[in-house]
Amino acid sequence: MLELISEDRLRQVGMGATLFPDGCYFCIWAPDAKELVIHLYTKKEVKLGAFSLQKKKGGVWFGFIKGAKAGDCYALEAKGENDPAKGYYFKEGRFLVDPYAKQLNKAFEYDEDLYLNHSEKFIPKAIIQGPDTFNWEGVPKVFRDRADVILYEAHVRGMTLLKEEVPLNERGTYLGMCHPSVIAHLKHLGITTIQLMPVAASMSEPFLVKRKLKNYWGYNPVCFMAPNPAYASDPLNAVNEFKTMVKTFHQNGLAVILDVVFNHTAEAGLDGPVLSYKGLDARSYYAFERNQDSSLNYLQYINVTGCGNSFNSDTFISTRLIMDSLKYWLVEMQVDGFRFDLAVTICRESHSGGNYYAFDKNCGFFKAAFANQDTHNALMVAEPWDPGLGGYQLGNFPRGWSEQNDKYRDCMRRFWRGDKGLLGEVATRLLGSRDVFLKGQRSINASVNYITYHDGFTLEDLVSYNYKHNELNLDNNSDGAGENFSYNCGCEGHTKDPEIIKRRWQMKRNLITTLIISQGIPHLLGGDELSRTQLGNNNSYCQDNDLNYLHWNISKEQRYFMDFISKLISELKSSRVLKEINLFDDYFYKFEDDYIAKWRKANGTLLSDQDWHSHDINHLMLYVGDRNYRGERWCLMINNEDRDLMFRMPSILHDRYWHALIDSSEEDGVPRRYSNESGLESMCAAHSVKVLRMDVVESSSLASDETMDELISSHILSRFAPGNTKFQY
Repeated sequence: MLELISEDRLRQVGMGATLFPDGCYFCIWAPDAKELVIHLYTKKEVKLGAFSLQKKKGGVWFGFIKGAKAGDCYALEAKGENDPAKGYYFKEGRFLVDPYAKQLNKAFEYDEDLYLNHSEKFIPKAIIQGPDTFNWEGVPKVFRDRADVILYEAHVRGMTLLKEEVPLNERGTYLGMCHPSVIAHLKHLGITTIQLMPVAASMSEPFLVKRKLKNYWGYNPVCFMAPNPAYASDPLNAVNEFKTMVKTFHQNGLAVILDVVFNHTAEAGLDGPVLSYKGLDARSYYAFERNQDSSLNYLQYINVTGCGNSFNSDTFISTRLIMDSLKYWLVEMQVDGFRFDLAVTICRESHSGGNYYAFDKNCGFFKAAFANQDTHNALMVAEPWDPGLGGYQLGNFPRGWSEQNDKYRDCMRRFWRGDKGLLGEVATRLLGSRDVFLKGQRSINASVNYITYHDGFTLEDLVSYNYKHNELNLDNNSDGAGENFSYNCGCEGHTKDPEIIKRRWQMKRNLITTLIISQGIPHLLGGDELSRTQLGNNNSYCQDNDLNYLHWNISKEQRYFMDFISKLISELKSSRVLKEINLFDDYFYKFEDDYIAKWRKANGTLLSDQDWHSHDINHLMLYVGDRNYRGERWCLMINNEDRDLMFRMPSILHDRYWHALIDSSEEDGVPRRYSNESGLESMCAAHSVKVLRMDVVESSSLASDETMDELISSHILSRFAPGNTKFQY
């Protein structure tokens, strides 16, 4: 029998519902509510009772319901004043979900009639969690070092909905995501870290529902901790299915990070639905504009996110909720880290005499994340902007964080489409964007390099469309970015012209090669390896259809491209230099060895100051590697001229040679025309990238290392001899 009894265990439990052997303890933050009611149900929503909590301390209502057990469900009802002008949304008969819900009995599906007239039926119920009996089998987390991270951005639903190897009932789910065929695909590519687009329970915007569309991406959260039941083969078992996915990834050496949205919620602005936070404490959870007398105007939500509201982490309860959510995913769900959507919003604070609701690089959230061991050890990636005033903050996040580098994206897109005068910026981006992430202050892996992301063109569309084509979103093609730095290679969209098709493949290989060989963390958009197209839609957030789903039946050419990416990543993973260069003048690092990096033109001369911005020079070579002559060294040739070029190669010891490994002018990336076998390894085709590594000649007749040391010390080997076609640094 259920019974509300008077017990004070407030200091023993956290927020939300905490199960004890004899019942469940509830702690709900609602400081201005006049009454807080817990409604209990079975998983199928048979009503078990309603209990008005009798105690409140500070802003927390609390009470113990004897007889409540694991698997029971609950909803909240906060009664009191309903006056939005005061920031109050308390209303009898309006049912709410607990912000601390860790599992829901069903997904959020907006229905205007249910929302307005049948609130109890409309709102998903939080499931009381019992003791964690999931068997992790001692499988540890995978993430250790940012230098080893190769990101692959994926959507749980879109990844497998069309994958025939996955059982029908598991397609588009957590279990489908970790199916052996998916694991094999990711391992073939060489991916080390899966970045999942939002999996927290979310809801489509009412205006989309009226258009018969839905928010497919999931960037409209309600519950920060509850995995979306819509992505589970059994919605009532979403937590265990999610854990199974994470464990399976970890067993296969793959780390998992989550794309988390703490910048806004699905409750939108003043006229938005009341689902959770608004109905409990809108004044704390959201940011509001100020009146002329500096008082808060609760009728005007600050909207730095473009989504109707802005979550206010500059309050105690909001910061606690965010930190509790992160710790829950890291500890209970065992994920390896996070990508923070519109991360600047989380870092906005107000200070007396200072800026109001502005980015603060010393904000409380950064300090809390640093001070907590779980978040400190996690992979933390920021989208370092939001649309609000002062919202662009690339390079201003703390040490230990990595940031999406849109400067990298734009530079490489512009360069390979043919824009002139960019050599200087290309070189800067290739070596970790040290103009943004300063030497001595930030890791070279602070830069997350990418060509494409979920919000924009796919790689295939980037080389196939000059303009966005978002008509299916029903916004008159007004949504999405207008400037994409794309190039359709001579025809807008699909074509059968073989020359245009060839040019597009070449551009894709160039872009991907540049991405993989650049210093920083490479980020791949899931589906780009399969040449997925969205038919020119660069904002496909509301397309829950095959426009977003991965198509796995691919052509021979698409297979070549996928294998090309795999080969590139394999070379990257074999190299310490390409993963994390330790330059002698970068005191952020202190390793046993440091490296050199030199930039040359094809004729072997250094680039002058004028060359870096010249519109007549569109090629360069980066010679990079260990100062030790026996160490690892590479030559990276980039040629965006209209002609093939022969590069003068750095001279090396007689027992070494320059081994051509990657040639983006070849369909599968394997050097043939300009290979070691042809004797033309120093040639680089027009509009292509070439990667060469210094390797050891396999011959027993070569001089020993001791002999080579003597030769070097006696200066028998010259740095540069007249008439010699090679030089040495």
